[in-house]
This record gives sequence, structure tokens and C-alpha cells, in this order.
Amino acid sequence: MFLTKNTAFPRRVLALICLASVAMLAFGLYLQHVVGLEPCPMCIVQRYALVLVALLAGLTAIYSGRPVLITGSGLLLLTSGFGAFVAARQSWLQWFPPEVAACGRDFYGMIETFPLQRVIPMIFKGSGDCSKVDWTLWGLSIANWSFLAFIAFCLVVVVLIFKLASKRVR
Repeated sequence: MFLTKNTAFPRRVLALICLASVAMLAFGLYLQHVVGLEPCPMCIVQRYALVLVALLAGLTAIYSGRPVLITGSGLLLLTSGFGAFVAARQSWLQWFPPEVAACGRDFYGMIETFPLQRVIPMIFKGSGDCSKVDWTLWGLSIANWSFLAFIAFCLVVVVLIFKLASKRVR
């Protein structure tokens, strides 16, 4: 599978999205293991979304067929949208923290103890540690930066899908 004239640009864009996702994951691991910040349940869900974004972008970039590129980009848009939703919810919790900051179980403790039907609402309800801001860069928290990255991925992928669908790919 080699680069063809019609699919070289979208494949390069998808490869850049994959690299950006991997870089964000690496930075998150740096913050966890070197700086000592422990991720909350919503941070972990955002990491899983980043892993899926990286995998989908990387796998889609490998193939050269237009239908594969459009389908993979559509799945990438859904995954990035989900990541943006989780990051937006966490940003909301950080800006408007709950009156009762009860720190619940960690992500893995919830999954081991409760059925999935109860875990998902518990994650999005957030807890005391999900509303806590441990680190900022230029006034934005990790959740804010994550939201901006997921939105950027969504916008780039929407443009890519329109270019692929209209067959105006260079």
C-alpha cells in the first residue's frame, strides 16, 4: 500500500492526528509518573478516547482506499466528539464544582465493584477529584486543553471528510 496522488494528503493529516494523540498521551503519563498527578475517572476516560483516536487515525492512514479513509475518518470524528464531551463535562465541573465534594472510588474500583450500567453515570457525575484543578498552562487546566485538542481533531476530520467526499483531494 503506497501513497497515491489522491490519498497522500488525507493520509498525512491522519498520521499527524495520530502523532498528536500519542504526544498528548505521553505528556499525560509524564504528568502522572514524573510530576505525581493522579488521574481522576474522567481523565482516564479521556485517555482511552485518545488511545482510540490514535489507533483509528493510525490504522486509517495506512490504507489508501477512499471508502476506508471516509469510514475511518467518520469513526475518528465520533471518538473525538466523545472525548470532547467528557473533557467539556470535566471542565464544567471544574468551573462549577459540586457543593458536596465527595471523593468516590477510583475508576478501576468502580469497574470492579459495580455493573457497567451504574459505572457510566457515576463517571459522568464526577467526584471531588474530577473538579479539582492540579495543573494549568496559561490559565487552562488539563481538561480544558484536552477539550481544545479533541475539538481541533473534530474540525480537521470534518474538513477531511468533506474533501474526501467531494473528491477534491490533492
